[in-house]
Amino acid sequence: MSDTPTKTKGRAKKDDYIVQGSILAAAAVLTKIIGVVYRIPLTNILGDEGNGFYGYAYQVYAIALMISSFSLPTAVSKLVSVRLAKRQKRNAFRVFLCSLAFAVGVGLFISLTIFLGAGLISTHAMKSPLSVYALRVLAPGLLIVAVMAVIRGYFQGMGTMIPTAISQIIEQIVNAVVSIVGASVLFGIGTKAGAEKGEELLGPAYGAAGSTLGTVAGSLAGLLFLLFVMILYKKVIRRQLKRDRSQNVESYSFILKALLFTAIPVVFSTAVYNINQIIDLTIFNHVMEAQGYVEKEYMALQGIYTGKYDTLINVPMAIANALGTSVVPSLTAVVTNGTRKQVHSKINQTLRITMVVAIPSCIGYFVLASPIMVLLYNDRSTTPAHLLMMGAIVVVLYGLSSVTNSILHGLNYMTSPAKNAGVALVIHLAAFVLMMTVFKMNVYALVGGNIVFALAMSILNLIKIRKVSGFRMDLLSTFGKPFTAAAIMGVITYGVFRLFDLLVGGRVIPVLVSLIVAVLVYAVVLLKIGTLSEDDILDLPMGGKILRAAKKFHLMPS
Repeated sequence: MSDTPTKTKGRAKKDDYIVQGSILAAAAVLTKIIGVVYRIPLTNILGDEGNGFYGYAYQVYAIALMISSFSLPTAVSKLVSVRLAKRQKRNAFRVFLCSLAFAVGVGLFISLTIFLGAGLISTHAMKSPLSVYALRVLAPGLLIVAVMAVIRGYFQGMGTMIPTAISQIIEQIVNAVVSIVGASVLFGIGTKAGAEKGEELLGPAYGAAGSTLGTVAGSLAGLLFLLFVMILYKKVIRRQLKRDRSQNVESYSFILKALLFTAIPVVFSTAVYNINQIIDLTIFNHVMEAQGYVEKEYMALQGIYTGKYDTLINVPMAIANALGTSVVPSLTAVVTNGTRKQVHSKINQTLRITMVVAIPSCIGYFVLASPIMVLLYNDRSTTPAHLLMMGAIVVVLYGLSSVTNSILHGLNYMTSPAKNAGVALVIHLAAFVLMMTVFKMNVYALVGGNIVFALAMSILNLIKIRKVSGFRMDLLSTFGKPFTAAAIMGVITYGVFRLFDLLVGGRVIPVLVSLIVAVLVYAVVLLKIGTLSEDDILDLPMGGKILRAAKKFHLMPS
C-alpha cells in the first residue's frame, strides 16, 4: 500500500538528511575521483620522492587546518540547527557572523605561524628540510579554508548541502589543473637549480611546492563561489530576520563561548585523526634513518604511502564523512524535539548505510589491489599493492569511527570523541612503535598503525553511544548482510578479472569490466538478502524509481 501524501511529506522532512547526505557524498566521491585521476600525472611528474615531500607538508597543513577550520562546519551547523529548531533565525545568523569573525582571526594567526615557522618545522620536526617550500606555499590556504568552513557550516545548519557540494567540486577541479601545471613548471625550475647547487632532490621539492599551489587556488575558487551564493541568498536572509519574533537575542560573547565549547572538542578529536599521521611519519623517518636508510629511500616509501595508498583509501571514506556531516544537524534537531525511538532509528540507518558503502569498498580493494595500482599508476611492484590489501579494512574502520564521531556530536556529547581519540592515540602510538622497532615492518607499520587507531576509536565510540542513548546495534543488518553481499561480489569479481585478463589482457579492460560486474552483483545480492528496507530505499535520492525498478526485476525479498 502506498504512502499517503501526508506520510510522504513527513518522511521527506524527517529523513531529508539522507538525501542531503547523498548529495554531499556524491560530491565528495566525485572530488576524490578527480583527486585520484589528477594524482596519476602528478605522481609521474613528482616521482615517489616528490610525493613524499608533498605528503609530508600536506600532513602538517592538515593539522593546522584542523586547528583553524575543520571543526567549524560541524560546530556552526550544530549551533545554527539548534536555533532554527527553536525558530530563532536571528540568533542563527548571529552565530554565522560571530563564527566568521572568529575564523578570520584564527585563520590569519595560524597561516602566519606556519609560513614563518616552516623552516623550523621541516628541518627539526619533520627531518625533511626540503619540504619547507611546499609548506610555505600551503600556508595562505589556511585562512581561505577557515572562512569557507564557516559559510559551509551555515548552509549545512540550514539543512542544505548543495552549496557545500558544488563548492567542493569547483575547488577540486581548479586544484587538479593548477597542481599539474604548477608541479610541471616548478619541477623543471628546481631540477636546473639542483644541478647548479648539487642537490638532486631540489627538483622534486620544487615540484611538490608547485603542486600545493593547486590546493590554495582551489580553496580560493571554492570560497568565491560560496560568497556568490551568499550574495544571492542575501534577500532570503533579510526576510527571515524580519519574520523572527523571538524575544531572546543572544550576545556575541555568549555565542563565542558556545562556539568554542562546541568547536574545541571537535578540533581535538578531528586533529588526532591527522596528528597520528604526522606523528607516524615523523617516527617513521627517524626510525628508518636510525636503521640505516637514507632520505631518498624513506621519502620514496613515504611517497608510495601518501601518494598512492592514502589517495585510494580516502575515496570511499568520503561517503562516511559526508553522511556524518549531514547527520549532525539532523540528529541535533531530533534530540531537541524528537523521541528516543526516532533517535535510535536515525543512528541505525546512518550506521547501516555507511557500512553498505564501506564494506564492499574494502573487499574490492583487497581482491583488485594489484590491478588497480597497475591501472592508475602503472606500478607493478608489490609494495603498493600489498599496502592496499593490508589497509583495505581501514575503509570500514575509519568510516565507522568517523560516523560514530558525528553521531556523538549530534547527541550533544561533544567531548566524548575527543576523549576517545586521546585514548586511541596512546594505544596506536604504542602499537606503531612496536611495529617499527621490534617487528621492523617498515612502511607497512604506517598502515598497521591506522588499523589499530581506527579500531580502538570505533569500539570506544560505540560503547559511549550505547551508554548515553541506549542504542543497541543490530550486527546482522549493519555488518553481516553487507559483508555477505560483498564476499559474494569479491569472489565473482576476482574470477571475472582473471578471465578477462587471460582472454583480453591489458591494463584497462579487465579492471573496468570487473568493477562493473562488482557493482551489479553487489547491488543484486544486497537487495535480495534484504539489507535495505523499502523505507531505506525511498529515503535515497530518486528512491521511488529505484524501488519500482527493484520490484520490477524481483530484487526485493519476498
